Amino acid sequence: MFDFVSFIPRAVMQSIPLLYGSTGETLTEKSGNLNLGIPGIMYVGAISGVIGAFFYESSLPGPGAFSPVWAIVITLCATLLGALLMGLLYCFLTVTLRANQNVTGLALTTFGVGFGNFFGGSLIKLSGNNMPYLALSATSAAFRTALPGADSTGWAGKIFLSYGFLAYLAVIIALLTAWVLRRTRVGLHLRAVGESPNTADAAGISVARYKYAATCLGSMIAGLGGLYYVMDYASGIWSNNAFGDRGWLAIALVIFTIWRPNVGVLSSFLFGGLYILHMYIPTGMNLAVKELYKMLPYVVTIIVLIISSIRNKRENQPPASLGLSYFREER
Repeated sequence: MFDFVSFIPRAVMQSIPLLYGSTGETLTEKSGNLNLGIPGIMYVGAISGVIGAFFYESSLPGPGAFSPVWAIVITLCATLLGALLMGLLYCFLTVTLRANQNVTGLALTTFGVGFGNFFGGSLIKLSGNNMPYLALSATSAAFRTALPGADSTGWAGKIFLSYGFLAYLAVIIALLTAWVLRRTRVGLHLRAVGESPNTADAAGISVARYKYAATCLGSMIAGLGGLYYVMDYASGIWSNNAFGDRGWLAIALVIFTIWRPNVGVLSSFLFGGLYILHMYIPTGMNLAVKELYKMLPYVVTIIVLIISSIRNKRENQPPASLGLSYFREER
């Protein structure tokens, strides 16, 4: 029989990087910036956190000197800083220099993966490990600490309480982002910039400032998704090229959620479940069937895209200026 008690927690853990990435990209796209560099930003966020955790653990005189609080703070700050710099680079190229957003995003993805692999390989050599990976078990344990009652409340505790704080933070950030976009003046101005930067500029709204702020904040949120994957999902194990296609799935999830971060919470759980479904459905030695199951998240996204295009409702469409550079001289 299908084991839901073990499937649901693993699906949730699989979904959290997607939720971080899609929330960050949704916030970015609401400003009119199409950032296809999210996979690279998540990769840089992950390796930045690993660098911070590695040097913190290496600086300790002994195991007894380890502080979970300092480990979390240093790792989080390193991750946010690395992702922020990537967001600033994207904004400088696309907003200030008005470079093509598609090309810039793809270049950042390539750069981010290369950056992560270079420094990841360097840290593995510094650690003296003969294996092709780096283990940060102490810092990972601090991030993976579950809520009280996770082990004593049976299946309910395993499904709802057995995750690290970054999992719950992802849901809070997604719901808070949705509230800001729909219920606050800042969100109204941001949506105006994404829909019609000419009109927003004429109304006295700083287009460049909102694009910079939304893209940089969105990049920092996406970077947390990379950190979660390493510290929580992978139990503190860093190995080059292990992140897979989660960054691209996060971008696909933006389309699936119709640019609504609150919808992204349940949608990311669905994507996480579809992503690992092939591991729980017996297919024997038929590898072709397993590959078909791996296609499910992408097939579902295509179906949703077709349905939303047929219905053609304005609220289900992307921001009108998405992917277009703003030239104030043409206003």
